[in-house]
Amino acid sequence: MFTLGGGAKIYLATGVTDLRRGFNLHTLIEHELGFDQPLNGDVFGFVNKRHNLVKLFWFSEGGLYVCAKRLPASTFKWPKAGEKTVSMSPAQLQLLLSGIDLKQTRVRKWWRREGAPTVADA
Repeated sequence: MFTLGGGAKIYLATGVTDLRRGFNLHTLIEHELGFDQPLNGDVFGFVNKRHNLVKLFWFSEGGLYVCAKRLPASTFKWPKAGEKTVSMSPAQLQLLLSGIDLKQTRVRKWWRREGAPTVADA
């Protein structure tokens, strides 16, 4: 199990992506999503057409990670296309990968630092 620190920036590419690119996803991040530094430690998530496969791409400690999760009998509730990317927290990513629909969850009122993503942002 990999853990992401609280300061990790996580971006999900909305819509669907051809996931056969593997480690070449960094070119998609640069050219189509518009991020200049895809190797700065930010995490980028992509989903396939059937919404049953997610790939996460990030750079850490001198190497690239490409991790995949495939669901054999269900689908991920992925953000719909609109903007190119959606930002989220590591906790929200964990919920999403666990099969939780972020649109149907309720955030309890408590203190959050300014600029921190909320479930409503996903």
